[in-house]
Amino acid sequence: MEGKIALEEHLSTPSNDSLWDSTGEAERNGPAYMADVERRLLDVEQRLDDMDRAGIGTAIVSLTSPGVQGVADEQLAVELARDTNDFIAKFYLAEHPERFAGFAAVALQNPRAAADEAARAVGDLGMKGILVNGYTTIRDKRIARYLDHEGTLVFWDRIATLGVPVYLHPREPLPGGGRRIYQGYESLIGSAWGFAHETATHAVRLMMSGLFDRHPDLTIILGHLGEGLPQLLPRLRHRLDMQREGSGLGAHQRPVDEYFRSNFYLTTSGHFHTPALRNAIDEIGADRVMFSVDYPYESMDDAADWFDKADLPGSVRNDIGYRNAARLFGMI
Repeated sequence: MEGKIALEEHLSTPSNDSLWDSTGEAERNGPAYMADVERRLLDVEQRLDDMDRAGIGTAIVSLTSPGVQGVADEQLAVELARDTNDFIAKFYLAEHPERFAGFAAVALQNPRAAADEAARAVGDLGMKGILVNGYTTIRDKRIARYLDHEGTLVFWDRIATLGVPVYLHPREPLPGGGRRIYQGYESLIGSAWGFAHETATHAVRLMMSGLFDRHPDLTIILGHLGEGLPQLLPRLRHRLDMQREGSGLGAHQRPVDEYFRSNFYLTTSGHFHTPALRNAIDEIGADRVMFSVDYPYESMDDAADWFDKADLPGSVRNDIGYRNAARLFGMI
């Protein structure tokens, strides 16, 4: 299938590389794998060659995890976000306008600055939305701020005004006690397992926070076919109904699965499995699922070969392959 749109496609920048310690990634994923990933994060021509071979017409690129969210120093984070967005605009959007679009990076260490940078990136640079790599590290890595924190409302209010989606991308579970269950199995901390648990819980926090009652038209995108939520949310709703008088359960006005169906989109990034895709379609609708790869952590060839041959009606394949994304991002 030609002309696919992919939207969990990562890059790095010289500034990000100077701050990013990928030692842990290399230990968990293998040094040869990470060396190839780090090379491809900076190689535009290789990316274009891979896109051509896989039938991907457009890639919406974004800064790799943890990116800005991992920088504890507030001013440095604000500067990195601006530098990243200018880098994407110059080397991707301006040089290859027919092939690339972008998601902006923002520094939620300072939510008002994040709101202002989102407005600049969307209004002046033409970004299609915002990508946030999970929780934000603040105060010398001693505190993590999730997106349901009261202090982030100034950011969400601006996003609602801009009318663009926010991609909630995974980040590793918090260091410390939260990782004890992975002791002896450290390769599970990241994309193999820990990413999904961390991000699914983050998404549920947003559903239960009242955010979507405050801003009913907000759109959140989750990768990896929803981080397990298509299967888990029915039980979550059932148990919340039973525990409705429990601690922390009263902020939201509607059942969690209703927010899922009205405020979320999913992508196929890194989860190339047709039964799981069908389950996601059953839970959220074929009009809210979009093709993606998770490049360069995943292979465009693997993603395209699976998707192009998946047992789907042609109209559904076209919707997921490009039409849903084209509608969501105003590309048609």
